[in-house]
Amino acid sequence: MFLIIGYIVVIGSVLGGYLPHGDFGILVQPLEVLIIFGAAFGAYLTANPLGIVKKSFTYTLRAMKGPKKKAAYLELLICLYAIFRLAKSKGDLALESHVENPESSSLFSNFPNLMKDHHAMEFMCDYLRLLTLGTTNAYELEAVMDQELDTHHEEEHAVASAVQTAGDGLPALGIVAAVLGVIVTMSSVTEPPEILGGLIAAALVGTFLGILGAYGFVGPTASIIKNTVDSDGKYYGCIKAALIGHMQGYAPQVSVEFARKTLPHNLRPSFKELDEALQDAPTA
Repeated sequence: MFLIIGYIVVIGSVLGGYLPHGDFGILVQPLEVLIIFGAAFGAYLTANPLGIVKKSFTYTLRAMKGPKKKAAYLELLICLYAIFRLAKSKGDLALESHVENPESSSLFSNFPNLMKDHHAMEFMCDYLRLLTLGTTNAYELEAVMDQELDTHHEEEHAVASAVQTAGDGLPALGIVAAVLGVIVTMSSVTEPPEILGGLIAAALVGTFLGILGAYGFVGPTASIIKNTVDSDGKYYGCIKAALIGHMQGYAPQVSVEFARKTLPHNLRPSFKELDEALQDAPTA
């Protein structure tokens, strides 16, 4: 939402400052747009694997929605509590049917927002599956989790980095468009001043569009993608802290409290909020 609002403010500020003294028509240069953004997209396809290209669109849409809110973390904590309570009462093997088929699990079905996050579900179920297989060393499992999370974060940051690199190249491509415009202008030096003036203005629009696209749109988009994936990374850290607490033998509520304390203040439910929510935690 804020990404769209930001775009509107950028466009409104630039055009609002220009229109009282300028001609809007001169800014409409479709060929300049084709040169700059077509070349930028071509370079983007050349520089990045197909997976990164696909993720750039999905991650931009994700950034428009914003990172996970406090309610999502509260739901996650309740889910973890329900899992650990089941494991404490019936043993870790009781989790096997749930983690093998989470889509049909009577436990996970109570947490629809978590179920929508495919990667988080896969991460959690993979490590719960290891518990059902007899993994008991919390420190070894924590080391494996850290390695997986590092790899996951690197993959997500690669998208933001690729978008930022594309944005960094837009001013240069704007100059390319402007130079091509100057070439067209120089081939028309015999034309009257009013025509030459229009051709020069059209050429300068290329530089304008390249700089505006880089610093007004693509650069900020890369930043919000990075901020979103960084914020959502706390979701995985929360799962990790709870699982390690459970493996070390703590009571379900204590393990969940460990996870709650890893969250930043703007995402962390209060102890009272969590305690009240756990009273109504579903059972399998």
